[in-house]
Amino acid sequence: MTLALLGIGIAVLLLLRVPVAFAFLGPSLVYMAMMEQSTGSALRHVTNSAASFPLLAVPLFVLLGTLANHTGIAEKFFRFALAALAKVRGSLGYVAVGTSVGFSWMSGSAVADAAALGKVQIPAMLKAGYSRRFATGVSASSSLVAPVMPPSIPAVIYAGLAAVSTGALFAASVVPAIAMAVGLCIVVFVLVRRDRSITTDTFDRAELRASVPGVLLPMLAPIIILGGILGGFFTPTEAAAIGVVWIIIVGLLHRTLNWGGFASAVKDAVTTTASIMLIVASASLLGYILARERLPQMLTEAVLAVTDSPMVFLALAALMMLILGTVIDATAILVLVVPILLPIAREFGVDPITMGVLLIVSLMIGLLTPPVGTVLFVTAHVSKTKVGEVFRGSIPFLIPSVCIVAIIILFPDVVTWLPKALGL
Repeated sequence: MTLALLGIGIAVLLLLRVPVAFAFLGPSLVYMAMMEQSTGSALRHVTNSAASFPLLAVPLFVLLGTLANHTGIAEKFFRFALAALAKVRGSLGYVAVGTSVGFSWMSGSAVADAAALGKVQIPAMLKAGYSRRFATGVSASSSLVAPVMPPSIPAVIYAGLAAVSTGALFAASVVPAIAMAVGLCIVVFVLVRRDRSITTDTFDRAELRASVPGVLLPMLAPIIILGGILGGFFTPTEAAAIGVVWIIIVGLLHRTLNWGGFASAVKDAVTTTASIMLIVASASLLGYILARERLPQMLTEAVLAVTDSPMVFLALAALMMLILGTVIDATAILVLVVPILLPIAREFGVDPITMGVLLIVSLMIGLLTPPVGTVLFVTAHVSKTKVGEVFRGSIPFLIPSVCIVAIIILFPDVVTWLPKALGL
């Protein structure tokens, strides 16, 4: 009964559009008071969760993404990809996917990707005669690669919660992220073939040569970050710090970063980090309450009573993430469900790295589904398009992500072979 009342209270607050952190925090504090738990105990749980050492990498990776945005790196990737694929029919669709993949090595956030690239990609596609539904759909869907491709902010949060190697989780995410990009390109190919009004552009060798210098230095960032982490040269937190310094150097060399841009990037990073940490802290307190009420044990017993198949368990976990992702922020869901699902995963012998990749990919689909769908609203805002129109344009592009979730469930080794090959 206590858990039911707690759940109802949170659901009502979420329906009233109360921010997720406060929707979790309010009922949790009421519970603590009713159970005669001290406010000091609640404060201790909140502060300890936000003071976790692995989470130190989060603000640095967020700053890396905001700096990359403010130094115009997204535009440079777009210019290069557009020049290289000019003669390919439907080139702007492939350019949208390729640019998102390139920018994802630095942003780690679907929202940052959608905001930075949507302002460049969508107007260019509309000007070239692409339908608004196609333009917004491919731009929004391509941004989902960012939270999966390392350095991924959700991966950093999951690694801290599950006490697994961030480097191993990064390595495990590479194959699914690349598969997502390939799947999006296949959807672009199918849709472009049906639209005969889309033609090719003229290849400009001079434009290609002029665009190359703009992407050479930025592309060294993922090599430095991932090479350092996977090679064991430095920790994810140190890698993020080095990446920030490198992007600042690139911005100064390209003369695209000034004091105003740097201050704006820092301000954006502080705002985003504060939002993430507040969600982490409030969800952690709620997680403590659920553990105190023995919800993980009850769920473990219920799942084991239904099935003894790891595959069925992974399918149920993915379905839960797909449903929760439509109404709650991804960060809050991870903080909330990882302590609950991980013990069950161990009972089924599921690798925690596999579990992490499955949860992250499943949650990212929720970013493009109503009613919350953060990426939907960001894309609608930057393109001045109705949210429903963006969603309808995104539906075909969700198919690759759903297929990848199914592949991870059926063949978990596609996730773990790379970390094992690298000895992580």
